[in-house]
Amino acid sequence: MFRISQYMHELIEPTPIGPARRPRGPVVIWNLIRRCNLTCKHCYSISADRDFPGELSTAEVFTVMDDLDAFGVPVLILSGGEPLLRPDIFEISHRAKALGFYVGLSTNGTLIGEHNIEAIAGVGYDYVGISLDGMRETHDRFRREEGAFDASLHGIRLCREHALKVGLRFTLTKDNATDLPDLLALMVREQIDKFYLSHLNYAGRGNRNRKSDVVHRTTRTSMDLLFETAWRDAADGAGREYVTGNNDADGVYLLHWAARRFPDRVGRLRARLVQWGGNSSGVNIANIDNLGVVHPDTFWWHYPLGNVRERPFSEIWREPRDPVMAGLRRRPRPVKGRCGECGYLDVCGGNTRVRAHQTTGDAWAEDPACYLFDEEIDRRPAGERVA
Repeated sequence: MFRISQYMHELIEPTPIGPARRPRGPVVIWNLIRRCNLTCKHCYSISADRDFPGELSTAEVFTVMDDLDAFGVPVLILSGGEPLLRPDIFEISHRAKALGFYVGLSTNGTLIGEHNIEAIAGVGYDYVGISLDGMRETHDRFRREEGAFDASLHGIRLCREHALKVGLRFTLTKDNATDLPDLLALMVREQIDKFYLSHLNYAGRGNRNRKSDVVHRTTRTSMDLLFETAWRDAADGAGREYVTGNNDADGVYLLHWAARRFPDRVGRLRARLVQWGGNSSGVNIANIDNLGVVHPDTFWWHYPLGNVRERPFSEIWREPRDPVMAGLRRRPRPVKGRCGECGYLDVCGGNTRVRAHQTTGDAWAEDPACYLFDEEIDRRPAGERVA
């Protein structure tokens, strides 16, 4: 995750650069259930409104949770499918909070209503992320459900009224990019805390619709808008938070954005971004799917590392022999093409490897969704590349 607002505040008021924080365990995004009441175009888990056999029981979830706690996992993001369709979701959530995890709920929001908002608030989720793919017409088309936008917005308002930190989650494609300004305005109007822009990843239903990915110039225009909005909010002390995910070229693009405005502050910003290090799939991000299979992140469902029913997560995650995991944990990663020649490899970490894997079969090929121009990546001969 790329925390734009954090770096905007650094540009305004720099803070001392201390040692990088190294969490004991990764953030775990846990797809507790595959069932969903919607069939969204870009769904990576290819969910449907039916039960899927073989999902972890409550007792199995608790056993895994105890292992995650002992392993030092700091954050659990409870996802799906639609996690609110799990009958034991609140039991699981209360247990996670009792163990001391930072607990997020990732939902489409349509099932949040007066009948369950007290239970949701009673958990005390640290964050509730609700997906909107645009304004009403666009969102309903993406979600393939008339009325989905209004239902999700109602859920957002209920969360806000019950003092829950709530955020919009928006997956950017060429078919909804024009809705971004209106969504950012909606965020202000509805007093929403956080905006998360996810670049389309080639996985699940998104992989089958890869032609719907935004062209590079549209990505750049969208990022310009997001940077300007985050900068204005930071300068005004508005307190809203803007983040992106699934395209770590965003960090390099921010450097170029800052260089045009604050050339005297770029060196310090770059040091901060190098400390961040870019993509952390397989390092500080992990995924457990509904059947208990562990993956390097949520978009690697085609690549299993092991099953928590057979071995503890902590043991699977420490496995040193898996070639993809070994490569993800190398610094620098063994990337090729433009990524291998890039002078900012220490900033973005080689970007999102799953796109390269899905499009070429090679996890270390260049990321096809890098939207930076050749002159912006400081392309250089092999002997002069960043080490």
